[in-house]
Amino acid sequence: MQRIAMTKRIFLTMMLLTVFKPGFATAQTISGFVIDKSNTEALIGANVYLDSLYIGSSTNNSGYYVIADVPPGRHTLVASYLGYKTYKTTVDMRGRPLKLNIILEPLLLETEAIVVRGDSIPLIEKMYEKEVSQIQLSARQINAIPQIAEADLLRSLQTLPGIQPLSDFSSALYIRGGTPDQNLFLLDGTDVYNPEHAFGLFSTFNTDAIKQVSLSKGGFGAEYGGRLSSIVDVTNLDGNRKRFEGKAGISLLSARTTLQMPIGANGSLSASLRRTYFDQTVGRYLEDIPNYYFYDGNIKAFFELGANDKLTLSTYGGRDVLSWVFGGNSGDDGVGFGYNWGNTTASAKWTHVFTPRLFGNFWVTYSRFSSYLNFDGFNASEDNLLTDLTFKADMEYHYNNDLSFRFGADQKNFDVSYVNLAPGREVRASTSPAFYSLYGQADWQLTPLIQMEAGLRANMLTGDTTLADLAPRLTVKYRLADRTVFKLAAGQYYQYLHRIPRFLIADIWTASGRNLKQSSSRHIIAGVQRELGWDIQLEAEAFYKTYRDIYSFDQNFLTELKASYYNDKNEPVFTSANGLLNRGDGWSRGFELLLRRETGPLTGWLGYAYSRTSYTQDGINGGRPFAPRHDRTHTVNVVANVQLDRLWNRGNKAYSARGDSSRWDLGINAVYSTGQAYTEPGSAYWIASAPDAPFRDVAFAPTRINQVRLPYYARLDVSLTWKLVYKNWNMAPYLQIFNIGNRKNVWFATYDFVDEVPSLEEQYMFPFLPTLGVNFEF
Repeated sequence: MQRIAMTKRIFLTMMLLTVFKPGFATAQTISGFVIDKSNTEALIGANVYLDSLYIGSSTNNSGYYVIADVPPGRHTLVASYLGYKTYKTTVDMRGRPLKLNIILEPLLLETEAIVVRGDSIPLIEKMYEKEVSQIQLSARQINAIPQIAEADLLRSLQTLPGIQPLSDFSSALYIRGGTPDQNLFLLDGTDVYNPEHAFGLFSTFNTDAIKQVSLSKGGFGAEYGGRLSSIVDVTNLDGNRKRFEGKAGISLLSARTTLQMPIGANGSLSASLRRTYFDQTVGRYLEDIPNYYFYDGNIKAFFELGANDKLTLSTYGGRDVLSWVFGGNSGDDGVGFGYNWGNTTASAKWTHVFTPRLFGNFWVTYSRFSSYLNFDGFNASEDNLLTDLTFKADMEYHYNNDLSFRFGADQKNFDVSYVNLAPGREVRASTSPAFYSLYGQADWQLTPLIQMEAGLRANMLTGDTTLADLAPRLTVKYRLADRTVFKLAAGQYYQYLHRIPRFLIADIWTASGRNLKQSSSRHIIAGVQRELGWDIQLEAEAFYKTYRDIYSFDQNFLTELKASYYNDKNEPVFTSANGLLNRGDGWSRGFELLLRRETGPLTGWLGYAYSRTSYTQDGINGGRPFAPRHDRTHTVNVVANVQLDRLWNRGNKAYSARGDSSRWDLGINAVYSTGQAYTEPGSAYWIASAPDAPFRDVAFAPTRINQVRLPYYARLDVSLTWKLVYKNWNMAPYLQIFNIGNRKNVWFATYDFVDEVPSLEEQYMFPFLPTLGVNFEF
């Protein structure tokens, strides 16, 4: 209650200090949307400001901006966005609000730099400041990074400092010591609960359909909740309202297409489809490998209902299908298993401008994750289901240019079930909790050099018990100099859903309740951002995180579980996750450095991260602290995209205006990291049923958990793309090489005994792996 009262006093103080402003009675607002001239897509994060007055705004996730308290008279309004021509116009304020929708024209070449000179530089930097620990990527930047077979969102994020992969075979994100279930994935405002295909090898997001990705690695504001570590907010294309256009791509892995078209005069449609065809090619001729494929698709419709109303309908569906028969060529001859898993999402969003200062988004979303595993001939199966029906509202109120408020609420209705049937036992666990949250946040420009964001989020889960908490958030930004910003953030975070990871099989989701407390984490982050010139940005951040009540799968659960009841076959039936998980606490600390350049013939980033993570969990390592497998002390990433023609013709002013019909791009991705932690056995002994038995086995007595490191990890990937531009369509053949140095990076190590002499055997990750493909635009 004291925290709530203090928050109220802070908000009241903000109102009192800002309500009495000179000239407020006669000042008016300029508001509207910023859109792309070529396709009418709303532009997120565009800068709009009044030159010489040093007041302005940035567009939100819907492309909406507000400039309040504009004095009467004639002013020059400027709008800018990376990759677009700068927009300038004169506005005449005559005592009434002005609604101005701004149309920005793309540059001739998508990588042509925006050059801003003179007195506007400090103002643009002020408006372009990102949130603490936030990074934004466009589809173009994601596609420029060399990948396995094709561009992939999650693998692109793994190249940023503070984000670790577990291995080459996983696209899961381990962010600042956290685990993948601690990341909130949003697709057009809808939660996605399993963002990976192929056991984590690829992500579920088709990069051709993406408009923008916003990643927050920590310290995020009160509008987000339900996860401990990060937010990955993906916004897909609305669709082209002017003309039909499309993209298509073929690689050794899959085929995909994305189509956009207008619907009537004020609507648009965007649709994407992707499918692998490994099962239709190699799988038809090799009988000793599993039959596997995945597919996914997006459909998004956008309607402009009027000057102040927009409606967006979006849906996604994806599935992985795996079957494997061994011991014969068909299900009748041998034994095998079938396994499929995937996501389905749907959402409806209504965007409404109540007044120039008051803006709102309202969602109804549905998300479903399911997995099903069955074993032929064994009468065994597993079924996991998670559904989420959400009602959500987000509001923004611009009191003046120095003070704005964000507030909202959401309700989530969950159904979570897990059924595991095997001879001799049954597991039937299910729960249907409801989750409610309210939040409020004030963004306050205290002085021209100091900005503060203070927020509070209230959460409550109801089910077999009631769990509630308050989560305060605070961010302070201080401008040290014209080109330097100091940032500080702190916050409390809670999570009520838990994802149990398993090896080479889909993870299990379960919810908090009477026997499973909500997890919690505290973030403290301090950072500096500086513009170095030559369009190079430097970001340095230090962080410290604590974890309470985090869970991992108990490998000895069979000895701990107690049956809820016995069925008519006198087999035990388990209806609770109690006893399946180990509870624990932990902490992470680290330092990250990022040098980034987004314009010119050479773009990319250099990242370094130092990080330490420690867990203490019941039943593991005797209750003593240990480093998890994803802990990496040092990591270095280098990502570069080189436009070879522009670099070669540097200084030739005619090049960028000529619009050459072809272009060569070189992509480079280099990574180095400390080897992962593993447990080395201290001793081994033979096990036999009798002293002279001919068959014996080896048992290991482990030392302390994860006290030894595997060899360091290093890899260099390259790609070469030839972009050909024709009259009505483009083509881009490409060659990508993963691990061009063919380095043997160790995945894990095992011991083998030959003639009773132990030997260490290392299992390696991906070797030299080339792939070819071609992309089309029409």
